[in-house]
Amino acid sequence: MTIEILMPALSPTMTEGNLTAWLKAEGDTVAAGDVIAEIETDKATMEVESVDEGILAKILVAEGAEEIAVNTPIAVLLEEGEDDSVLANFDAGATAPITAPAGPEPAPTAAAAPEPAPIPAAAAPEPAPTPAPAAVSDTGGRIFASPLARRMAEQQGIDLASVNGTGPNGRIVKADIEAHAGAAPAGVTATPSTAAPAATVATAIAGETPFELVSVNNIRKVVARRLTESKQQVPHFYMTVDCEIDELLKVRADLNARAKDGEFKISVNDMVIKASAVALMQVPAANASWSDDGIKMYSQADISVAVAIDDGLITPIVRNANGKGLRTISEDMRDLAAKARDGKLVLEEYQGGTFSISNLGMFGIKDFQAVINPPQGCILAVGAGEERPIVKDGALAIATVMSCTLSVDHRVVDGAIGAQFLAAFKALIEDPLGMLL
Repeated sequence: MTIEILMPALSPTMTEGNLTAWLKAEGDTVAAGDVIAEIETDKATMEVESVDEGILAKILVAEGAEEIAVNTPIAVLLEEGEDDSVLANFDAGATAPITAPAGPEPAPTAAAAPEPAPIPAAAAPEPAPTPAPAAVSDTGGRIFASPLARRMAEQQGIDLASVNGTGPNGRIVKADIEAHAGAAPAGVTATPSTAAPAATVATAIAGETPFELVSVNNIRKVVARRLTESKQQVPHFYMTVDCEIDELLKVRADLNARAKDGEFKISVNDMVIKASAVALMQVPAANASWSDDGIKMYSQADISVAVAIDDGLITPIVRNANGKGLRTISEDMRDLAAKARDGKLVLEEYQGGTFSISNLGMFGIKDFQAVINPPQGCILAVGAGEERPIVKDGALAIATVMSCTLSVDHRVVDGAIGAQFLAAFKALIEDPLGMLL
């Protein structure tokens, strides 16, 4: 029986995706549960498993193809022994065979240079001279690499065929690219911008400064669209509180000293997550989001934490943070951040959330205002802890102070509720044993 494999909807907001790589070739036997392809969605690059079994008889959409609508046929499975003459009914259309580069994308050309001019190497959706996503070994075998490793190899001009993979089944991962780049002779790992000829730098308008056009993936496109909509459509207002964290730092140091052989390491950010979750339980009106049908009031604190990745920004979620201890939160956050950077988050690990935290304190940022992550009602921007002069009992003193700014959707949370939340959060940060009760 002929079975069509369709472009799956891997998130509720996904309407189209990019086919990053095929992990099976035409003629391969496929079992239910086998990973057959990698799809770049509006959130992350994810592996797709087959729900059926058979022979991968025909690939209809080449790897590297972009903006493929959900439910579009991308390949055909045949049962073992089935006559492949039925494949004549399936047309790959404009897509190329799997070994060919992705079809042309004329739109970036028009955007980069109205006048006929060479497109910068970074603008091409799949640069033919460096086909990292479809690398083939000298023997004609496929080379498997994670999406992040492919992008790093492409950016650094590294031939994947020359890299030794240390991941599962010889898969090339980020560490392999880093190790190869460190060991390669000078000039071997030049990035496309330095290795490409000068003709790749184009000027669209006379007198305009030369530039390189960097292609934008689905993740960054969606982040850009959602944050633009948030600033345009969500009535933001901001409230800032200064928290003394000397006691919190002492408690953190004491807890980490109890770890045997470094089995855990609690960070200030882990304690901020816990304090935020407990404060949301104390002020439940702040644990809410906007919908056209009404305000959603949540019964637990699912904390979205902003993580910077090569492709932009993603917010993995610490579920039920109010019910977890600091050690569990720390372990969850470490695992989620690693999976986010490797593009391995699954849908339930980043979809949803009731409240967001963005922490730039590790970069020395004193304070900032974060953009709300819709449809959530609030996001907390956390700055760096620094020694500042304060007044205690009428005398000057020195304390370690951390500024935290709450961005609030005024449709969901009004000023009084926001102030109550920040008061509860400040009390927990300054007396951290309270969050452990």
